[in-house]
Amino acid sequence: MIYDNVVRQQPAPWSRRVSFVGCRAEKLPFGLDEGDPRCADFRRRLRDTIENLVWQGYRHFISDGSPGAPMWAAELVLEMRQQEPGLLLEMVSPYDSRPDRWPSQVKQRYERLFEAADIITATGHAWTRSSIFDRNRYLVNNADMLVAAYDGQPGGTEMAVRYARSIGIQVCRILPVVPGRVILS
Repeated sequence: MIYDNVVRQQPAPWSRRVSFVGCRAEKLPFGLDEGDPRCADFRRRLRDTIENLVWQGYRHFISDGSPGAPMWAAELVLEMRQQEPGLLLEMVSPYDSRPDRWPSQVKQRYERLFEAADIITATGHAWTRSSIFDRNRYLVNNADMLVAAYDGQPGGTEMAVRYARSIGIQVCRILPVVPGRVILS
């Protein structure tokens, strides 16, 4: 699928913006297993964070829809938009073929997010060595707050968090798993 820049609804000029980043699903201790109690706990904490940000006046949410936290966050924004019609979802594509090697169910969820998005931004169309870095810079440069599902492992999320802090963007870190937390299923 080719992702072109599309604006279906303009954000209000005063809209406060949140971007979501997170480690790849393979790095999460529960992967994409949404039946795992640790995943359910993480998703509940992610929902609570987004609800709190909406309460604080954030209305424009930006995600690249990567499997894991960014995908779940975008899906939660779409759910919340039913009760809060002023919420905007912007989806960012780093390159067009990104979801091609994902399992079909994950790819379908990703494509549904782009279909439902108010704004689509393509930071590139063809894969390059800098595609993901360009996407991360876009996510940070266009945020007033960066929500990062991040456990301290080195990688792209860590670099996005460091970059956000270096330019004065507030970072809200959500641990994928809270150490010592007992989760009953």
